[in-house]
Amino acid sequence: MADAEDTAISVLAWLASQPELLGRFLALTGLEAGNLREAAREPGFLAGVLAFLMNHEPTLMDFCASSGTSPESVRRAYHELGGEAA
Repeated sequence: MADAEDTAISVLAWLASQPELLGRFLALTGLEAGNLREAAREPGFLAGVLAFLMNHEPTLMDFCASSGTSPESVRRAYHELGGEAA
């Protein structure tokens, strides 16, 4: 599970470096930048971060290209964190 959490945290850090995507993530989740840290402590948050990525293939592929992470690793992490089967 630690690897899955590390993957999700990497995705979140990458999103933070992409203002347009972070804005989209915040809008879709109803979160605000100011309460992001608090929300990150909630169960299911990290799976939600990965779901956001997996629900838009171009974004998934951009993350994978920039991080050297395979899409399969993201999918596996999502499932390990309790994400629904696609």
